[in-house]
Amino acid sequence: MKVESLAEKLLYTTVRIDTQTQDGRSGSGTGFVYIYQSDEQNIPVVVTNKHVVEGFPKGSITFSAREGDQPKEGAGFKLEIEDFSNAWTGHPTEGVDVAVIPLVPLESRINELGTEIYYQAISKDIIPSEEQIEGLDAFEELVFIGYPNGIWDKKNLLPVMRTGTTGTPMVVDFEGNPTFLMDASVFPGSSGSPVFLYNPGMYYSKSGSTTVGTRLFFVGVVAAVFFRNDMHDIVSIPIPTTNQKAVAISKEMIDLGIVYKAHTVAETVEHLIEVRGRP
Repeated sequence: MKVESLAEKLLYTTVRIDTQTQDGRSGSGTGFVYIYQSDEQNIPVVVTNKHVVEGFPKGSITFSAREGDQPKEGAGFKLEIEDFSNAWTGHPTEGVDVAVIPLVPLESRINELGTEIYYQAISKDIIPSEEQIEGLDAFEELVFIGYPNGIWDKKNLLPVMRTGTTGTPMVVDFEGNPTFLMDASVFPGSSGSPVFLYNPGMYYSKSGSTTVGTRLFFVGVVAAVFFRNDMHDIVSIPIPTTNQKAVAISKEMIDLGIVYKAHTVAETVEHLIEVRGRP
C-alpha cells in the first residue's frame, strides 16, 4: 500500500508494544510516535500508558521498515528493550496514565542493525489550541488506532482503526481530571491508542455553520474503561493488557473509555527532560 491519504498516514502513527512478565506471561498494548517541539529542538518519543509498561522486566516495540519514503510492505523490526519498565518515564502526576520513551536511541540502534524504520509522527501542529477546543461541540466524531485484544494485520504490520464519539465534552475535565470520556468499544490492547478528531471532507461548527474541508486534531490517549461489576456498580479501571487475568468474566465493559488529553503527553516529555536530561 502506498501511503498517500491522511487516513493512511494515521495508520503509521502507532507501534505495537509487547510485554512479558517474570513468569513468562505475555501481553500487548499500543504506542505512538509523538514529536515534542520546543524553541531549542524537536524530541521524538514513543508514547503509551504507564500501566502498559510498569512492572514488566521484558518488552519490545515493533516498527514498520522503510523503503525510500514509503513503508516496506510486510517488513518491520521488533526491538527488544533491556530493563523495559525502567526505560520509560511517566507523567509526574501519579494518577495520569501516560508514559514516554525517547525514540532517537531506539531508532539509532535499529539503524545500526541494518534497518530504517517508517513512521508518521504526531506533532503540535495537530493539537488543538484552547480556543479551538472551546469551539468544539459536545458531540464530536473520533478515530482511535491500536491493537485491540492483540489483533493486527501481522502480514502487513498494520494496526486496527476504530471509531467512536465524545461521551463528555472535551472542553471539560471529567471529574476534575485531565480526561474526557469516549463512547467506543475499547478492549485490552487498546491501551495507549492515540485518539483523533477526524472529519474528512466536511465538518460543522458549534453554531451550525458548515466548512468544506478536512479537520484533524490529536486529542488524547486511551487509558481506561468503565466496567459494570457483579453488584452492578460502575467502576473504571486501566484497560488490561492482553496477558492480564485480573478482570473477572462477570465484569462487563460498557463501551466508555477514559482518554487523557493531548497536553498530558507534552507534560510527560517535559518531565522526561527534567529528570533524565535531553535525549
